[in-house]
Amino acid sequence: MRDLRAGVIGVGYLGRYHAEKYAGCKGVKLVGVADSDGMRAKEVGAELHCAALLDYRELLPRVDLVSIAVPTESHYVVALAAIDAGVHVLLEKPVTRTLEEADALVALARERAVRFGAGHLERFNPAFRALEKQLDRPLFIDCERLSGFKQRGTDVDVVLDLMIHDLDLVLAMVRSEPVSVSACGFAVLTDSIDIANARLEFADGCVANLSASRVSQSPVRKLRVFQTDLYISADLQAAKLRAVRKAPDGARTVENESGFDGADALRAEIEAFVSAVRDERDPPVTGEDGRRALALALEVGRLVRERLTRFSAARAPVRLQAP
Repeated sequence: MRDLRAGVIGVGYLGRYHAEKYAGCKGVKLVGVADSDGMRAKEVGAELHCAALLDYRELLPRVDLVSIAVPTESHYVVALAAIDAGVHVLLEKPVTRTLEEADALVALARERAVRFGAGHLERFNPAFRALEKQLDRPLFIDCERLSGFKQRGTDVDVVLDLMIHDLDLVLAMVRSEPVSVSACGFAVLTDSIDIANARLEFADGCVANLSASRVSQSPVRKLRVFQTDLYISADLQAAKLRAVRKAPDGARTVENESGFDGADALRAEIEAFVSAVRDERDPPVTGEDGRRALALALEVGRLVRERLTRFSAARAPVRLQAP
């Protein structure tokens, strides 16, 4: 069986890591990388011994699959070209800017029989994977994702940049439709939303509370899940898990802690995508999954902006007309 030919379009901060994982992936040959910054493409190409291209369209006839890690505003155009060329696509989150764009990519991938994966990396975090195996029916979920300010990623607001990770995790855990969404947020260091909080209620009764900030001092990525007889806390930053369960006698609790040193979530994501392409099946996180997370993120963002507009108007000074 021949090696699958892989490429990466967009080799900035994250795309460079994608290229490195493909280069070390068994049964895969990294054919080339493409980036609008020619110097950056040449640097990565020289490091990983593959072709370096300025125009991503020249890469498409040479590959079987690609990771796309360009700025969000270009996701749709680049992914559309790749899928239309019959190339399997792993598209970084958020998959697109709009639901219409996401729907068009999903439909075209189905028409072309192309594997379309969404790059929601936290699904492959070993602490989350271990947590997910213990869940039955979550009652309450609390997510906290805080980051220091970085200029990278500010092409989208904090909901699409950070909170969307946890929205995707919540949707994966609950597997029920949200029936109520409320949200608030504020702009701090940019003209967009830098800190946000959302509360989701689902049809099965589960409630989720999510907080995200990109203007905090210390990074935090924590997830807490409560269900009957079980509380689980996952530190996704440190890849650690703590579970507290009611003992069979009902008179005490049993605690268990696990660590996952040396785990590589991106490598696991890349390998899962490659396996899906080789086995002609859907990847673990599909384009449809990416679309669901995007829909919820856009709704949270809309609610935040509406609230900001409403309270900005309420704080506006009243101008009295002279008699």
